[in-house]
Amino acid sequence: MNTEPLFAVGSTNPVKIQCVTAAAAPFWPAAEVRGVNTDSGVSNQPASEQEMFIGARNRAQQSLQQVAEATHGVGIEGGVLDTAEGMWAFAWVVIVDRAGRVGKGQTGRFLLPEGVAQLVRDGLELGEADDRFFGRENSKQKEGAIGLLSNGKLDRLRLYQQGVTFALLRFVNPAYYESGDGD
Repeated sequence: MNTEPLFAVGSTNPVKIQCVTAAAAPFWPAAEVRGVNTDSGVSNQPASEQEMFIGARNRAQQSLQQVAEATHGVGIEGGVLDTAEGMWAFAWVVIVDRAGRVGKGQTGRFLLPEGVAQLVRDGLELGEADDRFFGRENSKQKEGAIGLLSNGKLDRLRLYQQGVTFALLRFVNPAYYESGDGD
């Protein structure tokens, strides 16, 4: 019997699948990661922390339901937060297991250029706004805005990997997180 976890990721985006693989491997070298289509239940361009969290939670729960042999469901929901200081991009990560435990994490946040922010305010999804602003194609399944802005020093996979690692901590050291309420 395999004791290594199977993580069902609520996305077929290769970056999201690969970041879960990279985050899980140091803890469970033989873990399996599988992407599935899910519906976030939020807008195409989440614009609040609450909306990103709900989208990530919905994706985690749906992916666990869809993959019967999965031990964990993973949801990653990126979005923007428009503040007086400018528009920030980041993502929430939620991981659920069959016992009802919930791991939560966030990526780092970075400030978008005003030209990208304005395209998002005008109704474009961030990936489309990035592609238009930077003259790229399908950047959200590649380096993402962070890769374009950092000249490739940090890409979307590594940005998301950190948030996934944070959400995994509950499962790496469960005794420290047990509060009896499943949250």
